[in-house]
Amino acid sequence: MVEVLTHQFQKSAQKALRDAFVQNSLRRLSHFHEARAQALAEIGLERWEALRERARQIKAHTIQHLDHYLAMLAEQVEKWGGKVCWARTAQEANEYVLQVARRHGVRLIIKSKSMVSEEMGLTHVLEEAGVEAVETDLGEYIIQLARERPFHIIAPAIHKSKEQVADLFAQRLGAEPVTDIPALAGIARRALREKFVQADMGITGVNFAVAETGTIAIVTNEGNGRMCTSMPRVHIAIMGMEKVIPRWEDLAVFLALLTRAATGQRISSYVTFVTGPRRSDEEDGPEEFHLVILDNGRRRLLEDPELQEALYCIRCGACLNACPVYGKVGGHAYGWVYPGPIGSIVTPMLVGLPKAKDLPYASSLCGACREVCPLRINIPHMLLALRQRLAEGAPQERKGSLLEKALMRGWLFLVEHPWAFGLAGRVASLLQRPLMRNGRIPWLPPPFNGWTRSRDFPPVASRPFRARWKTLTRGGTHD
Repeated sequence: MVEVLTHQFQKSAQKALRDAFVQNSLRRLSHFHEARAQALAEIGLERWEALRERARQIKAHTIQHLDHYLAMLAEQVEKWGGKVCWARTAQEANEYVLQVARRHGVRLIIKSKSMVSEEMGLTHVLEEAGVEAVETDLGEYIIQLARERPFHIIAPAIHKSKEQVADLFAQRLGAEPVTDIPALAGIARRALREKFVQADMGITGVNFAVAETGTIAIVTNEGNGRMCTSMPRVHIAIMGMEKVIPRWEDLAVFLALLTRAATGQRISSYVTFVTGPRRSDEEDGPEEFHLVILDNGRRRLLEDPELQEALYCIRCGACLNACPVYGKVGGHAYGWVYPGPIGSIVTPMLVGLPKAKDLPYASSLCGACREVCPLRINIPHMLLALRQRLAEGAPQERKGSLLEKALMRGWLFLVEHPWAFGLAGRVASLLQRPLMRNGRIPWLPPPFNGWTRSRDFPPVASRPFRARWKTLTRGGTHD
């Protein structure tokens, strides 16, 4: 897998907040909001909600019977002449891809956009083995040239300006430094065209895999996905085990939801269906087709009743666009492949909760993510479940410094002993006086200064509520 930097979330988030360019780039997320709103207005709320409910029912049924549908998918793929690899880990999946490449003497691979291949760190593994692997989605190509991680699930290079892309193309491709966007796209097209012609293998992700027919569906807005599946001699498709759906007719439901939720389109520019290798009566397509079905920690989600719903995700990116936290810190702050609200659930379960303790707290729990999710995934509920585990779980999973734990133990003692609680209130009332300004406390010393960094703190009452209540019940007045 790629390097996991989830433990640096707070540091990376602070860096992003101070970066004016990143903050300006994140404002572009509003475009996705507006496009989604227009798409929903066009289709109508009643029809949209019906599609959401139907998709949720399909996913719930599929996940409950996942092994059955995966077995059906594998049987159909092999029936049509394809080969299936069951990979428990990213390492097993990488080794299989590398084995196929070596058997065919592959020196150049073209890749269509795939979050799972990012999760596996596949490109790095291939390069170490002396095999060139080129991303052909324009955004992913830019990111690869910049040697960065994707910033967003749908728009991996949304944080790059056209000036930065021009500089990158000039440095990496020897291109003329132009900032006209069509001209930049033309530079990338010419560079990639040579790769398409020369490549011996194509690697793609899978948006949906139909168990009934053994067909994989790939949704793209560029022709690169179709080129990767049809031109090279060998095609390897890589999917997380949750991507399977039962029937061909289910595709219509998910395609209607995915593109509208992701980019506001009625349908993407290209929807490519692949069922095994090329047949004798077909003009193009690969001689060999391989499907890699990856677990890599997903079974932990499958076996977890509280978190299983995360497997419903179709990677539309809508929750990222709606999340106020992602909208301020961006994708790189999350330190791994899957950012945003859904990433804050999936990542801890795939890389381990101790490595990603901060991510379940990277949310205001406002519920915007659940509201826009086409599958109505209850992300806030799952984030709270992970927070509970961090608070009450095994010692290696718990979040918090020794000071924080000591303070919480002290607070527990106070609330369990009324005399101690009353005494603490009287002491706090006296100690706060030097800090008060106009009846409020504008500053507190560490470790409490986080409370007053952006607001004034209310003072501790000079008389506790119980004393005031006794006065009121005796018919007196209170101050």
